[in-house]
Amino acid sequence: MMNIIIKPLISEKMTRLTEAAAAPRLNRIQRRKGKPEPVAHNRYGFIVDKRANKIQIKNAIEKFYDVKVLDVNTMNYSGKVKSRYTKSGFLVGRTNAFKKAIVTLAEGNTIDFYASI
Repeated sequence: MMNIIIKPLISEKMTRLTEAAAAPRLNRIQRRKGKPEPVAHNRYGFIVDKRANKIQIKNAIEKFYDVKVLDVNTMNYSGKVKSRYTKSGFLVGRTNAFKKAIVTLAEGNTIDFYASI
């Protein structure tokens, strides 16, 4: 069996999607205009195996973190060709190809990536 979850994706963007503190309160003018309260989405990001499908990702995360997964969104990133000119000549290379999964958890479920540190 392949190892599906490679590593959690911890970045500022993923933190904003996850934390309730990232959803600011509306000021009184915005409340008066009837703007809806911003909600923090219970989403977490993972770098996963490129061959894994959404069902395998969902089962792996539910088993490993003991949570209820509602939705899985995946994105494939192919390796980009990058080139640059240096003193020694023109260098061409590729970036790593990977697959990213954004997982939405059921309300009340959380994942603490820092618990084992």
